[in-house]
Amino acid sequence: MADTHHFLLTPNSWLGEGQIQLNMVEEELAFVTRWKIGPKDESGKIECLQEIQVKGLSEVMLNQFLLYDLTPGTFVIDLDNPALGKVTGTGIINDKVIAWEFRAPDVGFEGFEFYERESPESYLMRAEYATSDQFRTTIKGKVWKQVLPAGPTP
Repeated sequence: MADTHHFLLTPNSWLGEGQIQLNMVEEELAFVTRWKIGPKDESGKIECLQEIQVKGLSEVMLNQFLLYDLTPGTFVIDLDNPALGKVTGTGIINDKVIAWEFRAPDVGFEGFEFYERESPESYLMRAEYATSDQFRTTIKGKVWKQVLPAGPTP
């Protein structure tokens, strides 16, 4: 099943865009994202770096993910970012979907991300995160495999 997915499971760069809705703000905010997926290391772990740029904000948010304990239907995922620190979640994978959830009551954080494959090179995504202080973030968008321009080979 996992071999039907290129997102998160094979080294590459992915781009994305969509809308973020914060429950404390009226309007939806546009964002762009870039994922850099590293190769699986000798212990079977995959490192991923996600950059998020919300239009109108100068700061780029960085999330580091680590996928490990990959089985045919599940995986473990760590999220590390400056605001939260490190939280561990569980993921599922099948022919159409890669998804994960975090439940970290000790830091007052929970949420999920859901990527539905449209083609081998694009996914529709949605996510929702909440904190114990009633902040809720809803995200909808799309990611696609970055196509690098053909250039001279070294």
